Amino acid sequence: MTLLYKSLAAALVVGTTVLGGNLWAQQAPADSGEYKPSVGQAGKDVVWVPTPQALVDKMLDMAELKPGERLVDLGSGDGRTVITAAKRGAIARGIEYNPDMVALAKRAAAAEGVTNVTLEQGDIFVSDFSNAQVVTLFLLPSLNVKLRPILLEMPPGTRVVSNTFPMEDWEPDDKFTVTEGCEAYYCTALKWIVPAKAAGTWQLGGKELVLTQTFQMLKGELREGGKKMEISDAKLSGANIQFTAGGQRYVGQVAGNRMRGTVNGAGAWDATLKAR
Repeated sequence: MTLLYKSLAAALVVGTTVLGGNLWAQQAPADSGEYKPSVGQAGKDVVWVPTPQALVDKMLDMAELKPGERLVDLGSGDGRTVITAAKRGAIARGIEYNPDMVALAKRAAAAEGVTNVTLEQGDIFVSDFSNAQVVTLFLLPSLNVKLRPILLEMPPGTRVVSNTFPMEDWEPDDKFTVTEGCEAYYCTALKWIVPAKAAGTWQLGGKELVLTQTFQMLKGELREGGKKMEISDAKLSGANIQFTAGGQRYVGQVAGNRMRGTVNGAGAWDATLKAR
């Protein structure tokens, strides 16, 4: 979770070298022969800057990471996010292009005594991480957007958390800026929840529900006979859907070609996809 454009190297050094007492932030002695990373060093497409530990903690909090869940850190650098996730009981995986950084992260994981980690050299745009339930990253918008189609094909409810940088017009579901333990730069966590696919025409009892979808946001109308009722307050959160139509509040879940839930917290509703 440590990659940025080379053109930003000079600006990125500000406020990022104070990494606290974490083992993986400590450089090896000059005569040790071990690899010593430096903030702003060149990478495949970007430069390396570590995410402050306070923000790592906040990102995992926002992801609501649970013991036993699978996390992947894209561009895992020195491994701090993967190691921190493993300490929380997650099955943590890091994908990093620089083999020297991978080796550094493996030494840090061993020193920390965590075993539920996989640290591998690889290309994040080639590696398969489709089984992850949480994805963390520190990439600039152009790389985030390049990853976006991959992320949107992951199972609904997958949580994606980024250090600072957005996903273009895919608005985050949550955002938080850390003010303690983090310097002025790169201290904001952004969270997205991969939405289910709900666009299409649905048969809802004797009515038709027509939905259009822009990421987690929905628009559309509920049709009954010749009457059309525009929906409002419509949104997805993973597989969870909610909208209001005709003064009725619908809450439910999307499961492939079916939707079901409750109306106004009481009566049940069920819908079947007719066409996309």
